[in-house]
Amino acid sequence: MDKKKIMILGGGPNRIGQGIEFDYCCVQAAFALKEDGYEVIMVNCNPETVSTDYDTSDKLYFEPLTVEDVLNIYDKEKPGGVIVQFGGQTPLNIAKDLMQEGVPIIGTSPESIDRAEDRKKFSQLIQKLNLRQPPNGTGMSFSEARRIAKKIGYPVLVRPSYVLGGRAMEIVYDESSLEQYMREAVDVSPDHPVLIDKFIEEAIEVDIDAVADGERCVIGGIMEHIEEAGVHSGDSSCSLPPYTLSREIIERLKKQTYALARELQVVGLINIQCAIKDNEIYILEVNPRASRTVPFVGKATGVPLAKIATKVMVGKKLTSLGFTREKEIKHIAVKEAVFPFVRFPGVDIILGPEMRSTGEVMGISDNFGIAFAKAQMGAGLSLPLGGNVFISVADKDKPSIIPIAKELQSLGFKIIATSGTASVLKKNGIEVKAVKKIAEGRPHVEDYIKNGEIQLILNTPIGKGPKFDEYRIRREATIRQIPIITTIPGARAAVDGIKAMKTGKLQVKPLQEYHQP
Repeated sequence: MDKKKIMILGGGPNRIGQGIEFDYCCVQAAFALKEDGYEVIMVNCNPETVSTDYDTSDKLYFEPLTVEDVLNIYDKEKPGGVIVQFGGQTPLNIAKDLMQEGVPIIGTSPESIDRAEDRKKFSQLIQKLNLRQPPNGTGMSFSEARRIAKKIGYPVLVRPSYVLGGRAMEIVYDESSLEQYMREAVDVSPDHPVLIDKFIEEAIEVDIDAVADGERCVIGGIMEHIEEAGVHSGDSSCSLPPYTLSREIIERLKKQTYALARELQVVGLINIQCAIKDNEIYILEVNPRASRTVPFVGKATGVPLAKIATKVMVGKKLTSLGFTREKEIKHIAVKEAVFPFVRFPGVDIILGPEMRSTGEVMGISDNFGIAFAKAQMGAGLSLPLGGNVFISVADKDKPSIIPIAKELQSLGFKIIATSGTASVLKKNGIEVKAVKKIAEGRPHVEDYIKNGEIQLILNTPIGKGPKFDEYRIRREATIRQIPIITTIPGARAAVDGIKAMKTGKLQVKPLQEYHQP
């Protein structure tokens, strides 16, 4: 062919933490380039994806994503540009080596990507822009890690650098757990330091996806996570637009996004993750690439972010593409993650910083509660409209569960709880039936679940690691497909969903109708 060639590097094999969302971006990029008259060369080695379908690109190289293999293809094809932004962490890890070999990487430069991924350079960037990030440090050994953790204070979030899907990431609450982590979880060396961040408890986490052309930056969507910070962004449910954030915080988030995109000279997509606590915004990480939320934002707003970003990478400006301001939407879209727990005996369902979901669904409505309830249906766990709710929560969550239990009671649910939670609820005027723990004899809580007498479970983890009772309860509920909610914000959202389903009317209309101006 005598057209100009562009090569796209895909995401490689499917694994938890790097899923089909990145393939969506690669496919959208191929379509956008074809529209603009380019010959598209796709490099990917996954038969399960759309990017490797015979009619997605003009040429498909079914090869591993290694420097050597990609260089072989580059030498043969001599494309005018190579896109590494859309395949997740896999192509990014080889971008620098490819550039050193003379491969023209288009879009955001590998230097800018490195500025965002390298801990020291990223901290300097945050300071330069007068933004905030949680106190942090980098440890090459246990003694270094211990010194940093002592200085910034527990709990800390520890993780290896340059990882996929939050793998081997953990929230550590004390020195002995830190020692165990450093000894068992990771191979620490000067080449692979461990990143240590202060973990901000009870913070609201926010994801922002935007597209920039080197001059202008336009936000695609701001998503508020329903779970608190600490749950991997690929596992948490989230709402677009945000459902509790103030207008003032949203404006500050926008300004900080524009500043980061400008400083990093982003050409293409950028994803920013923040934590908000006591009206302060902490930047957790900045990814100058496609993120796993891009397909959700595209479907929720009707704006094809990945296509726009691709056209920007080959030299077009946002003004000429007609995308100059954020699209305001009147509806609410809720993303919910789908988990494979039922297929893995022995795995506890408590969510944390390591990603575990294998898919996601979206609920959409003009009302947050209905959108949340629809998302639960999509994930295969419909919220009940009546029956018995079993409540067992950690001591720190007991004050927060009281208004939730009261609301459930007013909606007609009967409350069942283990002794500790039951006595707190009774003291606060809530009618509750106490039930035995598994070790206290029968009939105990697991029997109630097996007999189909419980329709909803609210169970927050008590202490670190799965306790015997809790694990059995969560496992049994998963097998029997009983909705189980393990965070307080998740429980509040579920109550909103149940209330909306009882009072409102569940309506269905095509996605296109939501996107009409």
